[in-house]
Amino acid sequence: MKSSILLVDDKADMLELLKRILLQRMDLTIRTARNAEDAIREIRNNSIDVVVTDIRMPGMDGIELLKKIKNVGNGTAVIILTAYGNVETAVEALKVGAFDFLTKPLDNERFLHTIHKAVEFGRILREKEQLQKELKKAVPSRDLIGNSEAILNLLKRIDMIADTEETVLIRGDTGTGKELAARRIHSISKRSAKRFVAVNCPAIPESILESELFGYKKGAFTSASSDKEGLFESADGGTIFLDEIGDIPLAVQSKLLRVLQEKEFRPLGATRNVHVDVRVIASTNRNLEEKIARGGFRDDLYYRLNVISLRVPPLKERRDDIPLLANFFLKKYTQEYGTSLQGFSKDALYCLTRKNWKGNVRELQNVVKRAVIFSKGPVIDRSNIEELLKPEPCPDGLLDALFSMNYKEARKRAIQHFTVNYIGHLLKKTAGNVSRAARIAGIERQSLQHLLKKYNIDPQEIRDRARYSESPIHEQ
Repeated sequence: MKSSILLVDDKADMLELLKRILLQRMDLTIRTARNAEDAIREIRNNSIDVVVTDIRMPGMDGIELLKKIKNVGNGTAVIILTAYGNVETAVEALKVGAFDFLTKPLDNERFLHTIHKAVEFGRILREKEQLQKELKKAVPSRDLIGNSEAILNLLKRIDMIADTEETVLIRGDTGTGKELAARRIHSISKRSAKRFVAVNCPAIPESILESELFGYKKGAFTSASSDKEGLFESADGGTIFLDEIGDIPLAVQSKLLRVLQEKEFRPLGATRNVHVDVRVIASTNRNLEEKIARGGFRDDLYYRLNVISLRVPPLKERRDDIPLLANFFLKKYTQEYGTSLQGFSKDALYCLTRKNWKGNVRELQNVVKRAVIFSKGPVIDRSNIEELLKPEPCPDGLLDALFSMNYKEARKRAIQHFTVNYIGHLLKKTAGNVSRAARIAGIERQSLQHLLKKYNIDPQEIRDRARYSESPIHEQ
């Protein structure tokens, strides 16, 4: 494959001269641009190995173009070429990252030799980047932990899309690890050397979200005493992760749409647009299609974000990963708190795998953390886990939910909550023995079986767990 050279100069005759010199001695693909803005578009749309640019051009000069190219971090070598060469300019260019600095009138032999070295340098750099990428995939990040089919499929899809430049929408319940998925995409992409900027959209008040994302100029509003760089600008060349994108206000959605379409925005109080090269990854735990139908989310923004969609599975769909995750968190917190816990009992792990983790991995992590803090023995056993998993008499939000219903529906929901927890406790106490549970409750066995069926309670699960128990609970 031919090496690709981009020549940038505002003078057409200079571009023709450079092309003629190169084509006489080298087999290259040569592209040209008359200004820095056109050069940036060429670099975005094509694979460019070497850029040769003049310094003095209308608009953005060669040094600014060099900075933009270095921010992209794509391994392109940049040679500065100017008739106004001086030591200060040369030092500035080399500090920014220029491969070399040449002056006009050209020494043809030196020019060709410099191009040859730059092409070879680019080839070695790309080979190094490819080896690093393969190494990252061979030794994947341990942030997304799991061997279940669900998580392995997710990891496979991430590997497939990481090197594209497309926007990604990550869906999933709260606590499933959507940010970890976004970080993995960035870490194995060609942007990995640049910044990953995570923005928790709901945590930023609506009144300042726009200025946080896009920045502002001094004097833009009363308290703007100096310029502020926005998060999009600070992520230039890298990746920005917009967590819970469904919660941003419509006014900010409009500006975000322009960034996705035009790769530019205007900070508050500015007179010129700022151009950025940023990959956008967004996440949501909401049904954006429903929000669009209600007018709370722009459909054109949704289509721009949803170019590639990933779903992070909830913990209930990857129960096989729970022991692996629990032991990972155990190791993390025993090191953090300086304890000597050796692991989980078999029954404790069984207890963890049977729980319906509504808070997903984050909830599991917090339970393990508390177990490490409060456990006294050499291992975390079932009693430690069950103490942490006991349901509250009235879980957070239940009363609010009940008071939002009519009396008949609220009464039905309250009775269901009480019955499920009461029967569950009895069956744990009797190791799943329905007859003994009915005697303790003071009801007929047939009546208890009716309730088990009505509320989908499986005594066999409790009997199975009792079999694993190191200290079974007997009827008192």
